[in-house]
Amino acid sequence: MVEQGLRGLRILVVGINYAPEHSGIAPYTTQACEHFVAQGAEVFVLAGVPHYPHWSMPGEYSGRLRTDEVRNGVPVRRLRHHVPAKQSALRRIVYEVSFGSHAYTQRLPFRPDVVLAVVPSLFGTAAAALLARRHGARLVVWVQDLMGPATAQSGIAGGASISRVTTLIEGWALRRAAAVGVLNATFRPYVESIGVAPERIHVVPNWSHVERPGADRRVTRARLGWADDQVIALHSGNMGLKQGLENVVAAARLAMDAAPELRFVLMGDGNQRLALEDIGGMLPNLDFLPPADDTEFTDVLAAADVLLINERAATLDMSLPSKLTSYFRAGRPVLAAVPGLGTTADEIRRSGGGVVVAPEDALTLLRGIQDLMADEELLCQLAAAAAAYSEEHLGEQSSLRRLARLVSLSGAGVDQPAGRGLK
Repeated sequence: MVEQGLRGLRILVVGINYAPEHSGIAPYTTQACEHFVAQGAEVFVLAGVPHYPHWSMPGEYSGRLRTDEVRNGVPVRRLRHHVPAKQSALRRIVYEVSFGSHAYTQRLPFRPDVVLAVVPSLFGTAAAALLARRHGARLVVWVQDLMGPATAQSGIAGGASISRVTTLIEGWALRRAAAVGVLNATFRPYVESIGVAPERIHVVPNWSHVERPGADRRVTRARLGWADDQVIALHSGNMGLKQGLENVVAAARLAMDAAPELRFVLMGDGNQRLALEDIGGMLPNLDFLPPADDTEFTDVLAAADVLLINERAATLDMSLPSKLTSYFRAGRPVLAAVPGLGTTADEIRRSGGGVVVAPEDALTLLRGIQDLMADEELLCQLAAAAAAYSEEHLGEQSSLRRLARLVSLSGAGVDQPAGRGLK
């Protein structure tokens, strides 16, 4: 069904992450833009070069200030920006400013009715706010990460010292938005604290953007070299500072004697992968795999016994791991070594599809896996709950309709009763 509010609407989308990046925020921005086009909107995207999670400049974009392309009917302009191989506060600032300043200077193919900014990036959002003012367009901000808390909590060197400045810039941009979409209700208090009126804040949850697993689980395990009598604890996605995956490496080291049947798998990429391989690459019960192809991604997740989430103890409310929607779709139990009062723990408990243990404690992580595997009934309950939560609460069309209402003129009925729309 075509959403009449989008037909003929000219939408400028500013977001640094876009396909072919297949993890993190990019799949959501990509599918949202394709949905807008399918509903009759005219869309133009200002994005960065594909760089996540490997954090390197693709050769085909090297030396180009911008590249225009069309992906599934969506015009995308790739803008050159700094890509830091290693993370620090200074490098992150250069990364942000280089994209945001480049986005602001672009001549657009149309005068937009709406500018949709995707956070991150922070300076990309600031540029979007300025572009919206320049063209007299309505600004909508879609918050995937809270940049103020992220600067302080992510573990980036020097991040805490600039978190106040980050929060000021974030507040300046969000207060100029006609509507702010947040992916979780736990983001609301922070967004309100930086001056955004409560009636302008709407919950737009991310959705399960991957297909359900379809392959025979035993066949997939055999192809990956996972024996039937092995317990596979798999972490998929970004290997960055925020994830603190040294904890998983330490758990694997403890498991060599305590749980020889247990095999840990780190699948993905990121700026900490080489460092993790240096400290754990020689462990016989720890494997490093490249990111799985989209066609087999959920099959690999479903072939594992336990799906891991690991975060630093300081990571409380800055974000919600995008991998969670894929984990739930795979229908396997989730073990999360995360802060008990954080956003991720709240989502795990809400889903009923996993358990939470203390972060940065390798022995607790190991025992959590052992306790799960010792309780077959609990394993089945968690797996069933994860799959059910994906079906009932993480539907793609429901979330896309919410986002479409936010982008269209009213915003009413997103996550509140009709008649309490945007002001």
